[in-house]
Amino acid sequence: MRDLGEARDFYIGALGCRPARERDVFVDVWFYGMQVTLHHRPEETQGSGSGGCRHFGVALERDEFDAMVARLEARGVTWVRPVSTDHEGSPLEQTKAKIADPSGNVIEIKTYPDIASALEVSAS
Repeated sequence: MRDLGEARDFYIGALGCRPARERDVFVDVWFYGMQVTLHHRPEETQGSGSGGCRHFGVALERDEFDAMVARLEARGVTWVRPVSTDHEGSPLEQTKAKIADPSGNVIEIKTYPDIASALEVSAS
């Protein structure tokens, strides 16, 4: 991250993450079941990317997804890839969007009506 304070505000305020440990060189946040550590490493930031770039993300329940999109829009976030739905009406249906954090790390948010079918998760 190029600025830990800015990153902390974005992950907690815009994405709704819960704050965790904080030190001079890193901040941990709880990102929907995952620990994400924000390191102060301005020389490693990459700037904003395109839709097909390296990214990480999270799959949310529809109400959580809608709340996050509303929070992001209220903050005036620039979408790397705006909200769209693929394979509507099929078992593969997914609604997704991509944003970039203040250091250019791309984050994808998704929701599925049936995550097991969409990701072809085996029952066994």
